[in-house]
Amino acid sequence: MTSARRLRELLARQGIIRSLAPHDVFTARVMADAGLELLFLGGRGVSASKMGLPDIGFITLPEMAEVTRRITAVVDVPLIVDADTGHGDLPQVIRTVQELERAGAAGLLLEDQVFPKRCGHFVGKQVIAAEEMLLKLRAALDARRNTDFVIIARTDARAVEGLDAAIERAGCYADLGSDVVFIEAPQSVDELARIAKAVPKPQLANMLVGGATPILSAGELEQLGFKICVSPVESLAVTAFAVRALAKAMLCEGRVDGLASQMAPFAELKRLLGLDEFLALRDRHSPHT
Repeated sequence: MTSARRLRELLARQGIIRSLAPHDVFTARVMADAGLELLFLGGRGVSASKMGLPDIGFITLPEMAEVTRRITAVVDVPLIVDADTGHGDLPQVIRTVQELERAGAAGLLLEDQVFPKRCGHFVGKQVIAAEEMLLKLRAALDARRNTDFVIIARTDARAVEGLDAAIERAGCYADLGSDVVFIEAPQSVDELARIAKAVPKPQLANMLVGGATPILSAGELEQLGFKICVSPVESLAVTAFAVRALAKAMLCEGRVDGLASQMAPFAELKRLLGLDEFLALRDRHSPHT
C-alpha cells in the first residue's frame, strides 16, 4: 500500500489525526516510533536544521525533495510536505508535485501567499488573487500521477483580507477539488469553530505555540470539526531548549550525565537507528551460518 493510500484511509477514518512536524530524518524516526500516524515536513524545520536560516524562501524544491526522500526511505508513516507557494508559477507548481510525489511524499500543502512567503503567524503577509491560486491548484491536481496523492490548499487571507474572505477562498479551493483545506492563523476559539463548520472538506488546524491562534487540544479540535491537528515547529523548540541545557551543563559542570533522566538511553538510540539489524547482516549472509 502506498503512503498516499494510507493517508487517504486516515482521512476516511473517524476521529482527528494527531501530527507533528519533524525537522530532520532522525526526529521523523523518533516520531514514527512513538506512534504518530502522520508527519508534516515544514519549510521552517528544514531551513533551520539544514541551513540554520529562517523560513523566508531560502529552501529550494530540490532540497525539500531530498529531505523527503531521506525520510520516506526509513519511515513508513505518511509524510505531507510543505510546498510553500509552489516554488514559482504554474510550471514550477507542476514540477513541485511531481518531484515530491516521486520522493515518496503522501501529499503536499500549497499556499496562496505572495513569494517570498512569511511565516503564517507573522505580520506583513500578502496573498495572491484567489483566481491565481485556483490556477495553481488546478495545475497541482492535474499533475498528480497517483490520484491518492493528497493536495492541501492553504490560505493566509485571514490576516490580509479578513475571516470572511479567508472562508470564501477556502470554499473555492475545496470546490475545485482540494482534498484538505487549511485557513492559517485564526485569532480566537470562535474563529476556529466557525472555520471548522464553514467548508465541507477535511480541515487542518495549526497549533503553533506562541502564535496567533489559541491552543486547543486535539480532542477539542475534533469536537469543533477539524480532521488534522499539527504542531508545526515544536520539535525545533524542544531541541533548542534541550541542547541549550546540555551546553550549559558542560560549561558549568564540565559533564552532562546529570541530565541522564532527560535523555534517551544510548541503547534506545541504537534501537531507533536499527544498529543491531545492520550488525547482524554479516552473520545472516555468511555461508557458515
